[in-house]
Amino acid sequence: MNLRKHQLLVMLIMTFAIGFFGAVLTMGVLKPQAISDGNSSIILPEKTKGSVDESLSNVQVAYDLINEHYFEEVDSDKLLEGAIQGMLETLDDPYSSYMNEEAMERFNEQIQSSFQGIGAEVSLIDDKVTIISPIKDSPAEKAGLRSNDQILKVDDESLEGLDLNEAVEKIRGEKGSKVVLLIQRRGASELFEVTVVRDDIPLITIESEMEDVDGKKTGIIEISTFSETTADEFAKALDDLEQSGMEGLVLDVRGNPGGLLNSIEEVLQHFIPEDVPYLQTEDRSGKREKFYTNLEEKKDYPITILVDEGSASASEILAVAMKEVGYDIVGKTSFGKGTVQQAVPLTDDRNGSTIKLTFYKWLSPEGNWINEVGVEPTVEQGQPEFYYGNPIVVEEPLKIDDTNEQVENAQLLLDGIGYKPIRTDGHFDQETKKAVEAFQQDHELNVTGEIDDKTAAAIEMEVMDQIRSGEHDLQRQKALEVLYK
Repeated sequence: MNLRKHQLLVMLIMTFAIGFFGAVLTMGVLKPQAISDGNSSIILPEKTKGSVDESLSNVQVAYDLINEHYFEEVDSDKLLEGAIQGMLETLDDPYSSYMNEEAMERFNEQIQSSFQGIGAEVSLIDDKVTIISPIKDSPAEKAGLRSNDQILKVDDESLEGLDLNEAVEKIRGEKGSKVVLLIQRRGASELFEVTVVRDDIPLITIESEMEDVDGKKTGIIEISTFSETTADEFAKALDDLEQSGMEGLVLDVRGNPGGLLNSIEEVLQHFIPEDVPYLQTEDRSGKREKFYTNLEEKKDYPITILVDEGSASASEILAVAMKEVGYDIVGKTSFGKGTVQQAVPLTDDRNGSTIKLTFYKWLSPEGNWINEVGVEPTVEQGQPEFYYGNPIVVEEPLKIDDTNEQVENAQLLLDGIGYKPIRTDGHFDQETKKAVEAFQQDHELNVTGEIDDKTAAAIEMEVMDQIRSGEHDLQRQKALEVLYK
């Protein structure tokens, strides 16, 4: 069954991003009365008109009691929203949520060509707002935010107890405005603050190039997300590479949080043969439905796929489908998002308040569920250690004979970018001082041999520049290495 035949706008939205996608794998925005899965309909109850079902009488009594007798005036709409949110919270499902009209307006902006914000996709993990992936070249990435960073406070205001929508509203904002985030990074004992200047975030979803690998023309296509234009952009990029004599292909979906299912479907049309489902769904009764492409046979050139911890949802559908038809997956185990949400309006207004509710699991071609597990690579490959370093927190300048975690982190970063301090155990010795002095001289800083705020910021900027350059990208190197084996 091909989803396009049923004209479903199916959104694989991995995360409720800051100014970007919501934390759902959503199959369309439906009319209030029915949800169609292509073969059958799920009938939703008609709206009550001043009455409620007997089983909801306690809710009605509580509503009337508060609305009529609470000692202060109350907002009736907020009472109703609170009741809906309360029901959803009992599901203990971070991907099921309530959106009022304002949140729905933001949701509808998510598939546009650009938005304003910091450019990071987030989800609730263990009740913490957690970055799944910063968008490439976004303010979030340039500020040094990384996958798995937890956002604890926004402008000194705690996010504890907020749902994902509420947290996102505090983080996103207009172009040019600043936001200060308190971050807990995995493996670091100390919290740190990051100041991010919000900006326009264009959704440039496809980048491609041809590289010579041992005399073979090798195409590389990076897919940053799956938006409205991705399928067409991808088809053009792939055709251009094939017309130029491409002999092998690397698909890079690292840091890709997901997007529109019709987009990923079109991409998979190029690779998954028609006798294998690229996706299965399963409802609460265990009923499964399989979805197929129209491709007669696989490509005649080798392909590898790059994934990491920030690859989620739609990119995981791509990765696991390609893996199960025999292609190599290189990198680190992906995020693990294997459920499908449906956005259902509560009113006749498509832009009105809406519930996003989990309806299905999605499964791999072989029927495997990757939720909270992720897609394991066939060839595991990490990145250089300095890729995972933490920002240097400087309260007092770091100097000779200091011994602490901040010195250790600075040594790790300096070593990674080519300044060899010899020691990386957290003791600031003479060799570390020489490395700092060399860095300061090369970057036109005051040469003191001590690490103050300016030197720390310059080190972190150089780290980000070198990461973005791809010069030390061991995962990409490994993908190219195994491509022709």
